[in-house]
Amino acid sequence: MTADDTPQAHRREPLLRVVAGSPTPDELAVVVAVLTTRASAPEPPPQFSLWSRKSRNTRPSLRPGFGAWRASAMPR
Repeated sequence: MTADDTPQAHRREPLLRVVAGSPTPDELAVVVAVLTTRASAPEPPPQFSLWSRKSRNTRPSLRPGFGAWRASAMPR
């Protein structure tokens, strides 16, 4: 069996490769730990702006009483 005949499951590319320098094993361990933690962290929920909320399009309920007709036309 030659190198070209090996199945893809046995031939793997390294996940991390040092391109320049010579890091110590401790430095490599820190990089792997940070990358592992970063990859497993859940994504924060998306933030919606107040402009996109449906409740912004509805007006508040009117309250009957003295001056209610005048207050109904005033912006809030």
